[in-house]
Amino acid sequence: MIRFPSFRVFLVATVFLGSLSIGSASRIKDLTLVEGGRENQLVGYGLVVGLAGKGDSKLSYTVQSIANALQRFGVNVPANTIKSDNVAAVMITADIPAFAKPGTKIDITVSSIGDAKTIQGGVLLQTPMLGADEAVYAVAQGAIAVGGFLGGEGGVGGATVQKNHPTVGMISGGAVVEREIAAQLVRDKSIELLLLNPDFASAARMAEAVNDVFPGTALAKNSSSVNVCVPPKYQGYEVNFIASLGAIEVVPDNVARVVINERTGTIIATSNVRISTVAISHGSLTINIASTLAVSQPSPFSRRGETAVVPSTETAATEQKGRFKVVDELPTIQQVAAALNALGLTTREMMSIFQSMKKAGALQADLILN
Repeated sequence: MIRFPSFRVFLVATVFLGSLSIGSASRIKDLTLVEGGRENQLVGYGLVVGLAGKGDSKLSYTVQSIANALQRFGVNVPANTIKSDNVAAVMITADIPAFAKPGTKIDITVSSIGDAKTIQGGVLLQTPMLGADEAVYAVAQGAIAVGGFLGGEGGVGGATVQKNHPTVGMISGGAVVEREIAAQLVRDKSIELLLLNPDFASAARMAEAVNDVFPGTALAKNSSSVNVCVPPKYQGYEVNFIASLGAIEVVPDNVARVVINERTGTIIATSNVRISTVAISHGSLTINIASTLAVSQPSPFSRRGETAVVPSTETAATEQKGRFKVVDELPTIQQVAAALNALGLTTREMMSIFQSMKKAGALQADLILN
């Protein structure tokens, strides 16, 4: 059966955030990041053992890694004699937070890079975690927790049961920090606040809000950063000053934006989306093609003819009547949603209409497709 362009068979959800209060304030600590206090990424290559025959096939890098690991313990084994069925080569990734001291434990993610069927029940061998400068900042090891499973392989008919992704797992607190990453929050007696969502209006409002509490200290440098001078009474107590800054509330601004995710059938729009006067019509065409197989047999006692399978195809086309509706200039996204819902549209049809509105110049917002 082939259908186009009707979308009535999909179960979808539409989310409009316009009902949220436009004037709701947020704390500066929720809107910004202090320059110098960011996380850093770590990566490592290691081996997961104990996979009960679900590991890599005889891949060259897995076998060589096993041989190298055994050499560290004084065991010299020719690589061509090693079996890797119980071992998987993996990559380990982690984020090390700012100011993490030696001995701090961080979570890690373990992902198979070979053809292992699962890493469920495996144990990660001691693996150094490297930063972008190729220095070792943490060491990882431990039993892996996998949010899924692979079972039933080799059953009747070769049936298997799989849930989620059994080749990716996590170890909570699986890496121990060995080296602190230096971080400097204060430069020239000032602090730089980096906006998570850069916007000129938000930066200006933030500087104004800080100046209301600490007069003459804040300056919005651009859309993404606000420079704040440390007052004399807080010099030497910068942590207390940053804590006080974080508690100040600001009403952030945002760009008119419509985000469409076609994979999940989701539409998200900000509260300040506007639509100019536009006329909308929609309709759909559905074509159903059904194929059936019939058996043709010769007459009883017939000496000629053979039994044959005869295919039969039925085609039906259904076209819905289109509707033409004029949508006046709308002040809020709630009215935009109400107007489109009045047309009886599905979410995926709304996606097409939003794209057409943008091409027509009627949608006064950024349109982002995921």
